[in-house]
Amino acid sequence: MKYVLVTGGVVSGLGKGVTASSIGVVLKACGLRVTSIKIDPYLNTDAGTMSPFEHGEVFVLDDGGEVDLDLGNYERFLDVTLTRDNNITTGKIYQSVLEKERRGDYLGKTVQVVPHITDAIKNWIESVSQIPVDGKEGPADVCVIELGGTVGDIESMPFIEALRQLFFTVGQDNFCLIHVSLIPVLGVVGEQKTKPTQHSVRELRALGLTPHFLACRSAQPLLENTKQKLSQFCHVPVSNILNIHDVPNIWHIPLLLRNQNAHNAILKQLDLVNDATQPDLQEWTRRAETFDNLTNSVRIAMVGKYVGLTDSYLSVVKALLHACISCSMKPSIDWIAASDLEDESARLTPEAHAAAWKTLREASCILVPGGFGDRGVSGMILAAKYARENSVPYLGICLGMQISVIEFARSVLDLEKANSTEFDEDTPDPVVIFMPEGSKTHMGSTMRLGSRKTLFRSPDCITAKLYKNSQYVDERHRHRYEVNPEMVGALEQAGLKFVGTDESGKRMEILELPNHPFYVCVQFHPEFKSRPGRPSAPFLGFILAAIGKLDAHFKKGLQNGTL
Repeated sequence: MKYVLVTGGVVSGLGKGVTASSIGVVLKACGLRVTSIKIDPYLNTDAGTMSPFEHGEVFVLDDGGEVDLDLGNYERFLDVTLTRDNNITTGKIYQSVLEKERRGDYLGKTVQVVPHITDAIKNWIESVSQIPVDGKEGPADVCVIELGGTVGDIESMPFIEALRQLFFTVGQDNFCLIHVSLIPVLGVVGEQKTKPTQHSVRELRALGLTPHFLACRSAQPLLENTKQKLSQFCHVPVSNILNIHDVPNIWHIPLLLRNQNAHNAILKQLDLVNDATQPDLQEWTRRAETFDNLTNSVRIAMVGKYVGLTDSYLSVVKALLHACISCSMKPSIDWIAASDLEDESARLTPEAHAAAWKTLREASCILVPGGFGDRGVSGMILAAKYARENSVPYLGICLGMQISVIEFARSVLDLEKANSTEFDEDTPDPVVIFMPEGSKTHMGSTMRLGSRKTLFRSPDCITAKLYKNSQYVDERHRHRYEVNPEMVGALEQAGLKFVGTDESGKRMEILELPNHPFYVCVQFHPEFKSRPGRPSAPFLGFILAAIGKLDAHFKKGLQNGTL
């Protein structure tokens, strides 16, 4: 196994995940099989209980793993299906070591960070790197490892030591270290400053790791004298200093690396020159250039709770991007804080309230994504009502589906106090209830998680057609509340149609509203399986409806025999 380690210095949020993903893309384009591992040094066992404001979205894998959003980048860029073990956390490592200690596996020895924790990290990396993630048999050729945080953080020290030992064990030809760093420009002087990177590399070398490559983040391309200076003080050849400057869209990053011959240098470092071909990135080039040249846009109102940090809905944003590009449109997302739509907001913050409603009314379509807790729920209900009554294309995901059921029950069934037991445990009309198998005492990994089968009840529904008339679909879930099965009959009698269920037929998965241009809600999260060039079906239908081309899409499908 060949390992490519990506570390970061100076500041967090430099784009290590995109850099690692792009390196994987370039190596894959050279004909190599690539897998990836993300190391998160926090003590949480997984990302499941962390606030989206704190750490961005929680990405869900097929096996139900709740992981860091960077694994979403890996899956989208590399078109692979990762496992929960591809995300290593301090919590997982310590948990596994302490379980062994309790069983007596260490035979009475004093359990220490070195060697027991570091050995556990090395063993985890070596075993997970062997798991095939691309649908083929046998292990990959290269494993790209991203170490979260920045060099020098206390919590990442055991991982750096373990990776130093791994480097020593596998040898020079099987290990490549790429250090991502920032090259800032001070406004007054206007000079590209290398000192922060010099200090970062010095700290890394003091810990026993010397980078083979520097991936320098900057607003503008690096000047030649900046590269010379970095090479001299960081002991990295000029040819191995990669510049990842700001680009119009992230699909340019693999092209940027290829244009700097990063693939040749990495292949040489890993002794893979004879096993690889020249990189075939035609599809990436076409995709990046297509996006750059798009002129028409579609306005999408995103009504959510965590709109203050767009990374909270990263996969939804990417799914919208994939769908829009397939329709030759640019996404123009209008972020609306759900609480700003509420009546209480009209009294407390009238300007924000008026602006939110103005934005909602001007949008071509409305999306209500997933979330937890009761903050902003009233605003989401108002958005769903507006979409339903004014024939505006509406897509509800997870909580967005439950919101639409509550709104329909209140407005059409006249059940004024209809609610979810998540928001009101004593509601007389619980249209959304806690799932029987859920836990009310433990939060982590107790939801309905991972890939589950959804069966279509009606082949004529919009969603089934978007999924090319499949009898079922496998999508990823993350929820602990569901539509009350006892209320389904009354809701359907009033006009709402549940067109998809789980295999038992009792758990509602997809709902549609007939005689509406596009009113589709899903209990699962289709955004997690959306890929560039292969957009998620509900998102594609949503955008097609917003630009008035959904019927034409279905007619074209009938003519081509795909529907």
